Amino acid sequence: MQMQKLPFLLDLRYRLEYLLLRGLIGFVRLLPLERAVRLSGRLLRKIAPYGRRHRRALANLKIAFPEKTDAEREEIALKMWENLGRVVAETMQIDRILQEPDRIEVVNAHLLERYHGKMGSMINVSMHMGNWELTVVPLLRAGISTAAVYRLVKNPYVDQYLRSIRNELYPDGLFARGKAGKRLKAGHQTARQLGSYVRQGGRLSFLADLYDGKGIAVPFFGRPAKSTPFPAMLARRTGSRMWIARCTRIGDESRFRVEVKELKVYWSDDSKADIEKTTAGMQKQFEEWIRETPEQFAWSNRRWS
Repeated sequence: MQMQKLPFLLDLRYRLEYLLLRGLIGFVRLLPLERAVRLSGRLLRKIAPYGRRHRRALANLKIAFPEKTDAEREEIALKMWENLGRVVAETMQIDRILQEPDRIEVVNAHLLERYHGKMGSMINVSMHMGNWELTVVPLLRAGISTAAVYRLVKNPYVDQYLRSIRNELYPDGLFARGKAGKRLKAGHQTARQLGSYVRQGGRLSFLADLYDGKGIAVPFFGRPAKSTPFPAMLARRTGSRMWIARCTRIGDESRFRVEVKELKVYWSDDSKADIEKTTAGMQKQFEEWIRETPEQFAWSNRRWS
């Protein structure tokens, strides 16, 4: 993929950042998988509480679980950071995890397998829980190739590398969303292009649990939270099935359980109401799952205004 020519000093900075990242990844891959993951988890658990994102996590937890004590919310946040640290190290060696199928249990694979070879277009949504990169595994095992929407990384060399290590997860490719500074990434996809992809039988995956300032407010832990309506809108406009997935970590190792469910897409003469109801249903399912394992959800992300 061609990249826009950058000013010399900025290009040099980006190249150095990329080399540092590759060096870190090289070090992590020298270690046994579980040791690297455990080390990364413990490290982030120790250092993350000193940052502002920890304060955001605690504020979000207070909204979601007002009945819990400060100490209980603090412990959830610490466990969250440990899980996120593990995800960082796992992402650097995602290929190794995929090479050991026994590490990933698919709870209800039969729901997808019955559509083998005849699924048609679909929208797949998930959230930042467990190791969310693995929520696509049930689709892959059912022979369903998918693409995904992802957020651009400002550094084009890092961005291209992170795309490359996800090739096995998303054989149909990654569609970039948003601008990185003044650089508009080659391959940036408009909503119209995404719609065209899905109408042609494409299967598109989204992470749909973040605050969206231009989204619609639907209930989330008892408080209105602006949420992206795009998956629901796309499913309704293209007549696609909509699936929702979660990944949870089993114990303290790189072992996971992935669950998928079909999500109802509402249809009536009122498209706006339909999209809102489908979006609300999606966020309701996220909330139900989060309540089961709150320490595995990324509370450090922005969710309410």
